[in-house]
Amino acid sequence: MLELQALLGPLQPGQTVQAVPGTGTEVPLWILGSSNFGAMLAAELGLPYAFASHFAPELLIPALQIYRSRFKPSEQLERPYAMVGVNIIAAGSDDEARRLATTQQMSFTNIFRGARGLSQPPIDDIESYWSPAEKMQATSMLARSIVGSPDTVRAGIDALIAETGADELMIVSDVYDHAKRLRSFELIAGVAEIAR
Repeated sequence: MLELQALLGPLQPGQTVQAVPGTGTEVPLWILGSSNFGAMLAAELGLPYAFASHFAPELLIPALQIYRSRFKPSEQLERPYAMVGVNIIAAGSDDEARRLATTQQMSFTNIFRGARGLSQPPIDDIESYWSPAEKMQATSMLARSIVGSPDTVRAGIDALIAETGADELMIVSDVYDHAKRLRSFELIAGVAEIAR
């Protein structure tokens, strides 16, 4: 990370390796992590930290605590700044959103099966797709997902921000149908605007 910062900083006398066109841009860097190591690194370097709780939810709170408690101010950042990655699927109703969410549930199940592939259309009965063990694994990895109507999503976002103190959210909305995915983002954006 220090090398990357140096490559994006001003050209130094005798510097033989240059980032083209990056030299001198001083692009603000972030640490994206899904473990405590990333939190420690971001804190040590005084960088903003994004946590991938959209697939590693169990470490979210411990990682944020480590990041904030060990944070050292830097030229880039005076105080901790945290982003939380979260799966959010919004639709007109909770039932519709839960159905759309089966696409992501199948994707996670397929990871455990060693059968990664393209997203699949949603299904009516996810219980017929996964085994009890696969359900447990996928449900664990998707534990912080927010799925539902705009009111449900608003409540979920409010609760997540209250719990984590997140400065920003990085939203994943894994919806199979393009138009429904766009609609999900529109609903999320409307809710997020109200939540501010």
